[in-house]
Amino acid sequence: MSESEIITGTIPSPARIDKALAEATGLSRARVQGLIDEGRVDVAGRTATSASMKVAADTPFRIIIAAAMPAQAGPEDVPLTIAYEDAHLIVVDKPAGMVVHPAVGNITGTLVNALLHHCRGQLSGINGVARPGIVHRIDKDTSGLLVVAKSDAAHEGLAVQFAAHTVHRRYLAVCAGHPSPSEGTINARIGRSDADRKKMTVLPNNSSRGKSAITHYKVLERLDDAAMIECRLETGRTHQVRVHCASIGHALLGDPAYGRTPKSLRPVLERLGFARQALHAAELGFVHPVTGEAIRLCSDLPPDMQELIDQLRHCDR
Repeated sequence: MSESEIITGTIPSPARIDKALAEATGLSRARVQGLIDEGRVDVAGRTATSASMKVAADTPFRIIIAAAMPAQAGPEDVPLTIAYEDAHLIVVDKPAGMVVHPAVGNITGTLVNALLHHCRGQLSGINGVARPGIVHRIDKDTSGLLVVAKSDAAHEGLAVQFAAHTVHRRYLAVCAGHPSPSEGTINARIGRSDADRKKMTVLPNNSSRGKSAITHYKVLERLDDAAMIECRLETGRTHQVRVHCASIGHALLGDPAYGRTPKSLRPVLERLGFARQALHAAELGFVHPVTGEAIRLCSDLPPDMQELIDQLRHCDR
């Protein structure tokens, strides 16, 4: 597989950054905007945060373009747990460890590979051949419910609901410590971290960077130095639950990016071999985009999270 490409240069004339970089590199403005959203554009040594920001002539820039992916994912006979399926869409109960769509480093064994086999290639083509049918994602090491469009009509209808924040999403998680108050709302913008493009971070709500994000949380059970919580999402930003919980000092157990496991809990996670964020997409609700039927689906906690909770109920470290 080819290496990432790095483009460097200087801004040719004062302009919006997307226009200036398109002029300087030959990339389309839409492509430049996408790269900015992915945190792959640096200007004067800082990560660009908005396609509309103004830049001066002769300002140095750097663009990192990820290695090209295969033109099309291939079908693979990977077992799937199906929560719902009809001619227009399918809801999968994704296991932790499964990547949603092919990307650099994960080109096989993904949910898309499995769906292409299961659906015999009949998935919405709106997102292109690398991500057919994908309307939203959950992280590789998060388990739970995910809806995928089989028809373009379903894809368009679901996309409208996600954009309007009308899709019901309830997550179950295990966090460090005991949040206080035990029920509340986290309203904090989320954007890419300047220090690490792969990570997200909380930003001031008056910032021009990032996107608004709202999570409602509630403690369901106090555990030993931890708590089982539910999180209901108004928005669906990248790593939202993980970032928001970490921002109030209660990072999810096992989270490799946003939390450091408290010393008191490390023996439990090590004994169980629990090495992923303790996060499960437990409920998904939406209006069927073709039939108008109200769909509400639930998924039980996976065994690894249930075992973790059981251990933390009566921990004898």
